Amino acid sequence: MGQVDPRHIVAAASDGGYAVGAFNMHNPETTEALVRAAEQAESPVFLQVGRAIVPHLGIHAAYEMTRRIAEESEAEYVIHLDHGPWDEVFEAIKLGFTSIMYDGAHLPFEENIRTTRKVVEVAHEFGIPVEAELGKIPDADEKVDWASYYTDVAEAERFVAETGVDFLAISVGIVHGVPLADPQPLDIARIKEIKAATGIPLVLHGASGLPEHEVREAMAAGVHKFNADTDLRHAFRAGMEDVWRQGDRQLEEAMAEGRDRMVAATVEKMRLYGCAGRARRTVLA
Repeated sequence: MGQVDPRHIVAAASDGGYAVGAFNMHNPETTEALVRAAEQAESPVFLQVGRAIVPHLGIHAAYEMTRRIAEESEAEYVIHLDHGPWDEVFEAIKLGFTSIMYDGAHLPFEENIRTTRKVVEVAHEFGIPVEAELGKIPDADEKVDWASYYTDVAEAERFVAETGVDFLAISVGIVHGVPLADPQPLDIARIKEIKAATGIPLVLHGASGLPEHEVREAMAAGVHKFNADTDLRHAFRAGMEDVWRQGDRQLEEAMAEGRDRMVAATVEKMRLYGCAGRARRTVLA
């Protein structure tokens, strides 16, 4: 297969009422797990170079590892920079990423608009779509005032109009990680309002641990890309730990079991999101 235009696969998800999965890799085995899952499920996939692997390998090595493993597969994929800061975004464009998330959500609103607009101008010159974030997403079980964390509908409308972003990640009750306590219910009504105000596909980060009914309700409301990592890492870890419990074993054997468990967990996500069986076999030149 090969790389596909992220705009095409998200537009297809929007038209079809489903979502595409976006998942982080951490080493060769987890990267292999994601592409093998995409092959098995016949699903497009966003391979996300995220905030854990970049400090570990560096963005150049992380991109080359992902590209090499993906190119050797039959998967239909996008190589996506997740939560990229200002300088890293432009390095990713030079390296060949086909999708960019610029994260200016921590900046004052006006500065977020200004910097995001510049990223969009540059990325679009290279035919690369841009995802941005508005609102704040806490870590799991962090005590927060949710009213101050949610994405504001009026701000979202202005932000999209003035920046020209292709996809918008929003805060509607999601967290990074899997909560141990009772999770905050998703604000489905707010998703619908943001979708109506912006008219572009919405993204939910921190999708690990979401109840299935909320995933389906979010897709119906306008979310067409889910980012999930924690559930898949836990599957990989469980496989490794099961091997270690058998006594002294080779590291490669433990990682192979972890990879197999992560493949199964990823396929399960793809089926839940509705993107399984949606590979269109239309690749970028």
